[in-house]
Amino acid sequence: MRIAALLSGNGTTMAALLYASRLPGCPYQLVLAGSNVADAPGLRLAAAEGIATFARSHRGLTREDHEAQIEAALHEAGAEYLALCGYMRILTPDFVERWAGRMLNTHPSLLPKYKGLDTHARAIAAEDSHGGCSVHVVTAALDDGPVLGQVPVAILPGDTPATLGDRVRLAEYQLYPRLLAEYVSRPFRADWLLEQVRAAALAMPGAEERDSHGSPGWRTEGKSGKYFAYFADRHHGAEHIALLVKTDGPDELAALVERDPDTYFRPAFYGASGWVGIILNRPGVDWEHVGGWLGRSWQSVAPARLARLHDVAGQF
Repeated sequence: MRIAALLSGNGTTMAALLYASRLPGCPYQLVLAGSNVADAPGLRLAAAEGIATFARSHRGLTREDHEAQIEAALHEAGAEYLALCGYMRILTPDFVERWAGRMLNTHPSLLPKYKGLDTHARAIAAEDSHGGCSVHVVTAALDDGPVLGQVPVAILPGDTPATLGDRVRLAEYQLYPRLLAEYVSRPFRADWLLEQVRAAALAMPGAEERDSHGSPGWRTEGKSGKYFAYFADRHHGAEHIALLVKTDGPDELAALVERDPDTYFRPAFYGASGWVGIILNRPGVDWEHVGGWLGRSWQSVAPARLARLHDVAGQF
């Protein structure tokens, strides 16, 4: 995955991500370091390591105009995810929405405690036993997105905000690269993909989960329920993690595979009955498209009573 970092200062957090990316097996690469401070030391560090840089002061610009220039640089670099690394500007809700689910931040407290500034001083003043750091998904609310992980750091007798902050940064440099790597690799992991499919399948009226031939499957309710979807994790020698759903038959299956072999394949065993495999462990999966196939497959086996209820609900 191609990652961009936004920073406003020394760029040490960005450097932690950069050097981790050069270790074997890291699933991301840093493609751009951007800043609202033209002479930010972090930009010099990135440039020395061969990373493209972008700088544009926000002075004299509206937030929207400044963000438009940053976003143009992000798109030019092909960035798929954005990591905030000490970026000291609050981003507009529109910008955050465009990067929803693809932007992470690290914060020097154990969220939800101490959002905002002066976190170490506030933890010491409250006589907490620990400060720490958190990595979270960015949302429009300040320091309020889902927390992906934390590291507590003990507060020692005589600690000042500066001494505590030094140790928290050491923890942050370990935590951020690891959680960023885990986060961007989710779309290729069977456990995460299964949870997405499970949630969508069980949203179908009367759906229930039941294993079939060692694979999770979903069927309509009752003793006579019929399967409308299976989750296949490289079963029967396939290289794919996939969702198996019903087509209209072998002719449609063959046409789908011929037209778009990067998305569809003919699954072993199930393919003979007209089931198609939708490849999930690939970049850019369209989950609305996946959900549409689940709904169509469910509709093909659902009892008339449930199908009518589903149609009525869809009108609202």
